[in-house]
Order: sequence, then structure tokens, then C-alpha cells
Amino acid sequence: MRADATQLQEQITASVSLLRRHLDWDVANRRLDELNAKAEDPTLWNNADLAQKLMRERGRLADMIDGVRKLEQSVTDALELVELAEAEGDADTADAAVADLIALSEDAKRREIEALLSGEADSNDAYLEVNAGAGGTEAQDWAEMLLRMYQRWAEKRGFKATLTEQSDGEEAGIKSATLQVTGMNAFGWMKTETGVHRLVRISPFGGNDKRQTSFASVYVYPVVDDKIEIEINPADIKTDTFRASGAGGQHVNKTESGVRFTHLPTGVVAASTQDRSQHKNRAIAMNMLKARLYELELRKREAISAGIEAGKTDIGWGHQIRNYVLQPYQLVKDLRTNRESGNPAAVLDGDLDEFMAAALAARAGATRSEASAQAR
Repeated sequence: MRADATQLQEQITASVSLLRRHLDWDVANRRLDELNAKAEDPTLWNNADLAQKLMRERGRLADMIDGVRKLEQSVTDALELVELAEAEGDADTADAAVADLIALSEDAKRREIEALLSGEADSNDAYLEVNAGAGGTEAQDWAEMLLRMYQRWAEKRGFKATLTEQSDGEEAGIKSATLQVTGMNAFGWMKTETGVHRLVRISPFGGNDKRQTSFASVYVYPVVDDKIEIEINPADIKTDTFRASGAGGQHVNKTESGVRFTHLPTGVVAASTQDRSQHKNRAIAMNMLKARLYELELRKREAISAGIEAGKTDIGWGHQIRNYVLQPYQLVKDLRTNRESGNPAAVLDGDLDEFMAAALAARAGATRSEASAQAR
């Protein structure tokens, strides 16, 4: 058999073995059988919250188990096709089968990363905040570019991205914005994006043709539901209302529909201008505040809260997690994993999976090659 086909088979087999071990294959299949039986119980939806939780677990588990089985069967089919094509001297068919194996290998890599998304809130939806650093219009324009990058990333993954709050810059760009991303494992995928992002380019706002460096921070935290109880003392909350800016028509600009909550003990702030109703914005902002406080608790458990808060507070030199260089050369480099891309335009258009995957693998304490080696 062709050497490239054999090598790809070995890579995919290693990934499948790792996935089976991570799932605890026999236990996972028994649990799925239990969930399928409960899903057929007509009384399940008497408790809607419990039913939604069980159905979500069932969907995630079924997707992982079915994914492993499809990988195994697809690899077998592709290898049989390679052997048959070689026996008949059909080079085109053999090449097509190898191309299928390459695609399967990429799918296996993605599923390896998704198998790492087993944290307490990884399956939840996510909030993503973008804040411009010092530098006026340059930094505010960069913040808007980052916001668009994450919106495009969400669209490409089939996630829903909803803008819940935005503060526009004086001339261009944004001072800050909050995006709610809805989709399976949204927080798990996005959580490693928290940090400072640095841009180097020729300024589009000045005529001196000199390179400018701009900074913006990103902060990601999970959306929490009513089943997670977070107690907040009303006396600890400072409430501000303000006129919302941006899209929304005359009503938004004429009434104080925007709401901002500040949690005084921690300094955590949550704001919403998403709706024209102040009442609805209060509910949205309170959910965001609870989510941020919950995320802080998760970070404390992981003993990395101090590092995240430091990176979030100082939006400038020495704190960035990723550089985006547009001049004098083209390069995006993640400083935590050394993952690089020579196509910044694609990255800024939402091609972030390789950076997220590398950061997740590093956070789990193993690179993909190490993980695959352990599975052999």
C-alpha cells in the first residue's frame, strides 16, 4: 500500500484510540443507552430543566460516539479503495482515496481537541468582551477588527453571535463590545482567547506611512443558566443607566435604556444595550454579571485567575498572547504555543481553529503528537 496512506492510517488510528480512552468507551455507550431510554419516557418533560440538561448530554455523547464509529468505518472504506485502485492501476482513484484520508485525519485532530473540552462549563455558550487599549482611534479600530474576527469565526462554525453591548469610538472603531456566542462547546473553544492581542500595521488614519502598534484585550466567560445558583447581595451592586449608542433607531438614542451593573467587591462590570427595553437590558446585564462572577470562581479553582486578570488589566506591551503583523511582513503568531500563520487576512476573517486547538492542547498539558504517542 502507498506509504502516505499507511502513515495517515496510523495517525487516525492513534487519534481513535485516544478518543476511546478519553470517552471510557464501554462506560460512555452504557450511559448513552440510559439517556436514550430516558428520552423515550413521556414524563421526562414534566421537568423541562432536567429534560434539557439530559438531552444536551445525550446529544454531545452521541456526537462523540458516532464520530468515532464513522471515523473507523470511513478509514476502512478509504483503505480498501486505495488497495483496489492500486490493484487496477487507477492512480486517480487512489489519489482521491488518499485525499479522503487526509480529510479524515483533519477530522480526527479536531475531535481530539474537542475531547479536551470536558471542563465544568466547556459545553456552555460564551460571552466575549473586546476592549480597546490606549491609543485612541488606532486601538479602537483594532478592537472592531477583533470583534469582526470572532463574529466571522462563529459564523463559520455554525454558531450564533449576538451583540449585547457596544460603545463606539469617537472617530472610528469601538471602545468596547460584548458578543454572546451560542453553540455547542462555544466556551470550551473560545476560553483560551482571553488576553491581549497586538496589531502592527501602517496606520490607515495617518499620512506618515509609519508602522503603528495597537493593543486590544479579549475576555471570554461562560453563559450560565438558572440551574447554577450565584448569590449576589443587592447592596454590592452599583446600577447605572445611560442612553444607548449605535444601531437601534431613535428610541434607543432618546431614552436611558442601557444598563450597567458594577459588582463592588470584585469590580466586575456588566452592561447591556441589546434591547430597547431597560427592563430587558437589566435582565441581560444581570445574567452577564452572574456569568462573569461564575467564571472568576472557575478560574480560581484552576489557580490561574491572577494571570488572566493581570493580562486583562494591562492592555499593552509584555502582556499579549498573540501578535498580528501586517507590515513589514505578514504573520500571525501565538506567543503561548508558537503557532504561526502567514495569512493574516484569513485569520482576521475568522480562521482561528488552529490557534484555538493549539492553545487547548497546551492548556491540557500535551501537544497533539504527545497525546497521540500516548495512545499507541
